[in-house]
Amino acid sequence: MVNPLAVQLGTTTLQNPLIPASGCFGFGDEFLDFYDPNILGAVALKGTTRDARDGNATPRIAETPAGMINSIGLQNPGIDVVLSKKLPHLATFYSQPVILNISGFSIDDYVASCAAADGKAEIIELNVSCPNVHGGGISFGSSCPLLVEVVRAVREVVTQSQLFIKLSPNVTDIVEMARGAVDAGADGLTLINTLLGMRIDLKRRHPVIAAGAGGFSGPAIFPIAVRMIHAVKSAIDVPIMGSGGVASASDALEMMMAGATAVQVGAESLRDPMVIPRIIDELPALLDELEIDQIADVIGEALAS
Repeated sequence: MVNPLAVQLGTTTLQNPLIPASGCFGFGDEFLDFYDPNILGAVALKGTTRDARDGNATPRIAETPAGMINSIGLQNPGIDVVLSKKLPHLATFYSQPVILNISGFSIDDYVASCAAADGKAEIIELNVSCPNVHGGGISFGSSCPLLVEVVRAVREVVTQSQLFIKLSPNVTDIVEMARGAVDAGADGLTLINTLLGMRIDLKRRHPVIAAGAGGFSGPAIFPIAVRMIHAVKSAIDVPIMGSGGVASASDALEMMMAGATAVQVGAESLRDPMVIPRIIDELPALLDELEIDQIADVIGEALAS
């Protein structure tokens, strides 16, 4: 029997298009009390850097209407621990595709981590929203020349895993950035990462987040994500993992119609840990209602409109 929810993400087959976004699912076992992760299309593990990081000072998460702001600061145990301990532990209870999210603060950081991770997961997802410590602090994802440079360098050492680039929406032209990443060797893209946001504590007269600004995510950014996915897919025929504000089955389908092959769910999973299982359960009925036989058939359907 044909699985109506199956999609082909580049060279990786997913049993359904639903993926917990990096940073919202830990290293896989945090959600075991809620559901079996084997129902997922894939898992995107917590952002990993070359060396262990404690993360930013607290408070580093703030709720806001229709979303949240976070500045976790990439707290993680480092690539060696992730590969030697976290991945083997994940394999004891999970058998679907794995996405390793890699971050760095220099090209050498990215290359070292990706070289070690190559072949250890189906997809390496490069988070290019980090500041380049050797380039004046500018984010790799906000400068097309910097983005191209880091993708080219990583592409040379990633030969077994698929390489997806998670692009920042905090740019003037998302299509230019996407084209630069793909021309430099990316197999696919993740759109979008968080926007920059801030809340002020009225009593303290100070930003709620200790670091000041943070990544703004949640339902409020969903239309922005849909617009950027549509724009990129209209210009470049490349596999896309959509991300940004998905909270329902209809959201997931809408994002796929804009051009996404798979859909990551982030902030909503922190508010409601059961949101992804619910979306997976609700999708077949929604497909029937819309007279869609295979969910893969809707990918990019809105491009001609």
